Amino acid sequence: MLKFQELIRANWDELAECVTTEQGKTFQDAKGDVFRGLEVVEAACGIAPLLMGETVENVASGIDCYTIRQPVGVCAGICPFNFPAMVPLWMYPMAVTAGNTFVLKPSERDPGASLILADLAMQAGLPKGVLNIVHGTHDVVNRILDHPDIAAVSFVGGDAAGRHIYSRAAATGKRVQVNMGAKNHAVVMPDADEDTTVKALTGACFGAAGQRCMAVSAAVFVGGFDRWRGPLLAAAKTLKVNGGFEPDADVGPMITSDAKARCEKLIQSGMDQGAECILDGRGVEVRGYEKGNFVGPTILAKVQPHMDCYKQEIFGPVLSCLEVDTLDDAIALVNANPYGNGTAIFTDSGSAARRFQHDIQVWPSLCVAVALVIAMHADRKYHRTLSLRYTALMTVWTRPAQTDTDQSV
Repeated sequence: MLKFQELIRANWDELAECVTTEQGKTFQDAKGDVFRGLEVVEAACGIAPLLMGETVENVASGIDCYTIRQPVGVCAGICPFNFPAMVPLWMYPMAVTAGNTFVLKPSERDPGASLILADLAMQAGLPKGVLNIVHGTHDVVNRILDHPDIAAVSFVGGDAAGRHIYSRAAATGKRVQVNMGAKNHAVVMPDADEDTTVKALTGACFGAAGQRCMAVSAAVFVGGFDRWRGPLLAAAKTLKVNGGFEPDADVGPMITSDAKARCEKLIQSGMDQGAECILDGRGVEVRGYEKGNFVGPTILAKVQPHMDCYKQEIFGPVLSCLEVDTLDDAIALVNANPYGNGTAIFTDSGSAARRFQHDIQVWPSLCVAVALVIAMHADRKYHRTLSLRYTALMTVWTRPAQTDTDQSV
């Protein structure tokens, strides 16, 4: 793994160029895609302490107990299109370092980065047969889920696919982990800092053309939206829609024409159901890329929870703006939505942030303009979870043999 991370760094630009060419995200965003995967590779280099067992002596008369972590066997990973470098690197570096073999199915829409990374892993000394790549769509996925030799499956992607993968793999006794759903909320309190909030919302919603599982696609404004309308609109209008390799690009294309059409359909649906489109990114023209799958930043105001644009995953550069009276109303709204990889609150109040942290039912992120001491343990905890996912805990009970000396004493 140490050599692997060295080779990833040496080939960083090549990997990012492949991601931009196939997926469409801006080159700088693609470099970030590689970097976030590289962090997991680096964590895998120090995985050994996380795989240690524990020993308890004399748990009963003359009985010792210890635990050991063993590989689960053959593991598999099914990857989405939106992070073609990062997500595979979430999976197999931890799995193979823990002693497993791995079958990776990259997205059929942009498999190039996975192939480059696999070649680098082989150059780093990974033995043949440890990492295997298969290509395809539904049939290949189902063969992975049904194969009796595969012990564990990881998946990142859409809700419908995730539910299918979870139920089918679990039915055969596999260890299953799915990360799915991409409808995340940001709660904006009246006391939130305007500049910080607007910058964060525009980046979290429109970056990567909104095709991120952690994208903010719904903003809940406590006390009303009027104060935020002008600054948010002005910030969104400054974003440049262009091809991913263009130096001024802020928002690249969507992955396919079907994804573009679905996004535009949900925008229109919101308008038909009463939402106000204060910034319409449909029909954006990008010189030199006239046939590209572009949708520009779009802001829908006066969105209500019953609207399709709110209820469904848009997975595009569209921000739905909702209004509530109180923080309790905002928390209830977020908790009632079936999606939620994460959420955030923007506030100047430590007490509001604390209440949000305790009452919200998805992973919270706090943006609080007060003095705080933050203990950064999240990444280590996440990496420990990754390492434990690919190991099985064995508990051993022993009765140490007595020697003649022991008996004489």
